Amino acid sequence: MTIWDELKDHRDANGGLRILDLFADENRAETFSRRVDGLLFDFSKTALDAGAMSLLLELARSRSVENRRDAMFAGARINETEGRAVLHTALRAPGGVVELDGRDVMPGVLETRSRMADFANAVRHGGLVGQGGTYTDVVNIGIGGSDLGPAMATLALAPWADGPRLHYVSNIDGAHIHDTLAGLDPARTLVIVASKTFTTIETMTNARTARDWMAGTVADPATQFAAVSSATDKTGAFGIPPARVFGFEDWVGGRYSLWGPIGLGVMLAVGPEPFGQMLAGGHAMDTHFREADLADNLPVLLALVGIWHNQICGHATRAVLPYDQRLARLPAYLQQLEMESNGKRVAMDGTDLARDSGPIVWGEPGTNGQHAFYQLIHQGTRIVPCEFLLAAEGHEPDLAHQHRLLAANCLAQSEALMRGRSLEEARALMAGKGLSGDELERQARHRVFPGNRPSTTLLYKRLTPFVLGQIIALYEHRVFVEGVILGINSFDQWGVELGKELALALEPVLSGEVDGAEKDASTRQLARAVRTGSL
Repeated sequence: MTIWDELKDHRDANGGLRILDLFADENRAETFSRRVDGLLFDFSKTALDAGAMSLLLELARSRSVENRRDAMFAGARINETEGRAVLHTALRAPGGVVELDGRDVMPGVLETRSRMADFANAVRHGGLVGQGGTYTDVVNIGIGGSDLGPAMATLALAPWADGPRLHYVSNIDGAHIHDTLAGLDPARTLVIVASKTFTTIETMTNARTARDWMAGTVADPATQFAAVSSATDKTGAFGIPPARVFGFEDWVGGRYSLWGPIGLGVMLAVGPEPFGQMLAGGHAMDTHFREADLADNLPVLLALVGIWHNQICGHATRAVLPYDQRLARLPAYLQQLEMESNGKRVAMDGTDLARDSGPIVWGEPGTNGQHAFYQLIHQGTRIVPCEFLLAAEGHEPDLAHQHRLLAANCLAQSEALMRGRSLEEARALMAGKGLSGDELERQARHRVFPGNRPSTTLLYKRLTPFVLGQIIALYEHRVFVEGVILGINSFDQWGVELGKELALALEPVLSGEVDGAEKDASTRQLARAVRTGSL
């Protein structure tokens, strides 16, 4: 019998026990919580008990999580399908030595970070200006990891934003860049093109559109561009001066790249110091992840809760619910981080997975979600494990009363998910409203909440740059641990390739250059309708 089998047997043996019953142990909340560097992670509102945790920790050890972790930090090429190391953690290290194939990568990291800071300060303080004066706006053009991370972080750090206004363009839909550029002054707008290879079709199409837009006003549009790319030949051909090109290595995956040059837009918005504090928060989580025992290790515990809910209990989705409006883009960011990393169907050796891989990740900030999809979470037929995030205090002291209402809603939702409302309680509620007989029974049944629905809560004092760094790194390492336990490579993304290839083949079909006879009947019909407009 495997540990997986033991976990499922344990689940079945305790299937009749409700989460609320577990709180008969007056120490449960403390036992199933951890406090680390100002973070409180409470996972007591789950069906996990001491036996399940013991088995999960045994599972993590049996899958060599610690060894794999150490190999990652040591620069081993753990991204085996691409033959690459995974060293995004070096981007947030304050210094020291990080070796890859006997070479210390930190001098290059620190030099690039210093160049970014010099560039950001020059733009922010007027040392570097556009052809119409000081830059008022920055447009970051990227997609995927070159967009989701910096867009999320820029919004999260709004209280520190004292630089030019940041705008993010990702979609190849012309409406995105059209609506973003509308109203901006080309002569006072800086454009960052973020593409490691400088070939990403969405990014480069938007970049050329932005250059054409700027050329209608300024004499030399390329001088108001910067690039985050390692393809210096292509950035040079585009006309971007070398001093405005910031590259990064192939040991930094796109969805893990916020900490380096991809975060240039964030640094322009908030300044090098707050950006550095975000790096410090990420590095603090790295240190905790490397040094803490598995039983007290936040990324490991968050991963084990995820494994329990998805692979053991069979809950296919995971809702990320930040009760923090400035983390509104966090669920979308984590969608890519988790689903692109662990949405795989084969193990490291190429064999089919024996169990489900990563869950579907989705969510919205509270309290908005309460008026949208919480109905399904509370009374739907499928169980959705929820992950709440909450600051103990907000940034607006004059609106403290609103933050108390926000916090009360967050805590109430996790309590309601666990506690529910029984039929007897619903009957009493309806009787109190004067109903009786069949109508009382009918109305009462609509007001029953099954409860016993799991959630975790990550509480922090206030959303600062340091805390944001902690949160992002926490989830990065959680994805890594889950991937190791599942035996998959969390650092490649071959699943995005086929659609790209087919899109390139379809574009000439839509333009009428080729007939697309080799395509299936459905695709031919749709392409013909798009091309001719005959709907």
